[in-house]
Amino acid sequence: MIKIIYDKSIKNGLIEFGIQIPVRSDKAQRAFENLEANPIIGAHIHDWHIKKVSGNITRKDLLRVHSNEYVDKLFSNKLEQEIIRTYELIDRDGKPYRYNPAEATLPLKDMFTKRTLKRAAGSYFCCKTALKFGFCFFFGGGSHHAKKDYGEGFCIVNDVVIALRKLQAEKKIERAWVIDVDAHKGDGTADLTNNDESIKTLSIHMASGWPLDSPEYDEAGRYNPSWTPSNIDIGIEKGEDHTYISKLQAGLFELEKTFKPDLALVVLGADPYEKDELASTKNLSLTLEQMLERDLLIYNFLKQRNIPQAHLAAGGYGESSWKVYAQFLEYVLLDYYQKNLRIS
Repeated sequence: MIKIIYDKSIKNGLIEFGIQIPVRSDKAQRAFENLEANPIIGAHIHDWHIKKVSGNITRKDLLRVHSNEYVDKLFSNKLEQEIIRTYELIDRDGKPYRYNPAEATLPLKDMFTKRTLKRAAGSYFCCKTALKFGFCFFFGGGSHHAKKDYGEGFCIVNDVVIALRKLQAEKKIERAWVIDVDAHKGDGTADLTNNDESIKTLSIHMASGWPLDSPEYDEAGRYNPSWTPSNIDIGIEKGEDHTYISKLQAGLFELEKTFKPDLALVVLGADPYEKDELASTKNLSLTLEQMLERDLLIYNFLKQRNIPQAHLAAGGYGESSWKVYAQFLEYVLLDYYQKNLRIS
C-alpha cells in the first residue's frame, strides 16, 4: 500500500522566525492539494493519507546519534546560539545575514522544541509505516548535514540517522540503505554512519560547492567531517546534468552489491530542480521531467526488489519546489490504484 504523511500541525516555514531563507511554508500544502484534486486519488484519500505523526523523539533517541555535550546545549539556554550558528544567521562581521529578528513572530527556540523534534518524529514514523505497508512519504525530514557535535546546513539534528538508530534499538530493523538525492552531499549522514556495516549510504550531489567548498583539513590539521565519504558518492559537475540519471542508476546497482536491507530511507530533496531558489544549489539544474525520472528510478528499483521504502522531503526552496513532490506522488498513487483496483 501507499501511505503519505501530511500533518498540518508540522510547519515548515522560516519567515515567522525572522529567517529569510526561501523555505515556503505552503509547499507541502500545495503538493497535497494537487493530489486531493485528482479524481482517482482524491476518492481514496482516506486510504493513503495519514493525518498525524504518532510518537515523539526523546533525549535518549538524540543521544544514540549526537554527543552528550551537543544535546545538553539543545536543552539549555545555549539553544538559540546553536540555531543562529546552524542557520548561519550572523556573518563574520557580527551582522544579521538572511535574518531580521524584528520581523519574527515566534522565538527561535520554538524551531527546535516545536518543529525540529516533531519533524524528527515524523521521519521515524515514516520509516515505521514503510516497514508495515511497503511505501511511505513524509512531507518533512531529511536533515542530513547535522554532525555528532553540532548542527550545520539548516539541520539542527540528523533525523535520518536518528530514525534508523531508533529502529535498530527497537529491533525493528538490522540493516538499512540511505539513498540521498538532495543537491548537497549527505555529509552528516556519511560521517555518523562511517565504518558501520549495518548502514550503507549513497549520495548523488553537486561535485563542487557547499558543503565541499572548504578544505579537507583546516590550518590546525583538523579533519572536516563533510569530506567523510559515503559508501557510494556520485559527484555531478556543473553542466553534467545529462549524466545524472545514468550515474544514479549505476550507483544503485553498486549499492545492491552490499546487502539487501530491511529498509531503504530516501532523502528525496527537490533542490536539484532547475527552478530551485537557494543560491547554493545552482550547480545542479535538472528539469521537472528529469526529477520525475530520478524519483521513479529509485521507486521502481526498490519496489522490484521488495525493499520497504521511506521517503523524506528534505531540501526544496522557493515557489516551484512543491511540483517535484506532487508529480512523483501522483504517479505512485495512480500506479497503485490503477494496478490494484483495475482503474483505467
